Amino acid sequence: MKFKFLPHTADVKFRAYGRTLEEAFINAALAMASVIVEPSKVKAKFAKEISVSSEDEKALLYDFLEQFLILLDSEEFLLSSVKELKIIKKKKGFSLNANIVGDKGVEKYSPEKGIKAVTYQEMEIKKEKNSYMVQVVVDI
Repeated sequence: MKFKFLPHTADVKFRAYGRTLEEAFINAALAMASVIVEPSKVKAKFAKEISVSSEDEKALLYDFLEQFLILLDSEEFLLSSVKELKIIKKKKGFSLNANIVGDKGVEKYSPEKGIKAVTYQEMEIKKEKNSYMVQVVVDI
């Protein structure tokens, strides 16, 4: 299972899973994108690169997911898939580089909902036996 949605009173809450932290972040991006429109329905017409640096893993997850909202607001970019994602631990914090593909033009995909913001509310990152789980709430 890549991700699942959980009950939440007003917003959208999901958990994403992966064998690695990178895979869990990829699946979190897909979960968040699927709130707007199913990523598998989005054509892979445009490639983008995302680079963020943050002080800890939660801030890195927040900053990474926020990039998709920035792309959505500035270019009407919708995610189709994450081709590659690398997280690097540095002396002070973490950096992330990702190659993504998607399409521009939100209306041609009949969006389900809009996302206002990523939040830190109930955010979790847990390493379990041989996997990772990340939990995120987005404000709709």
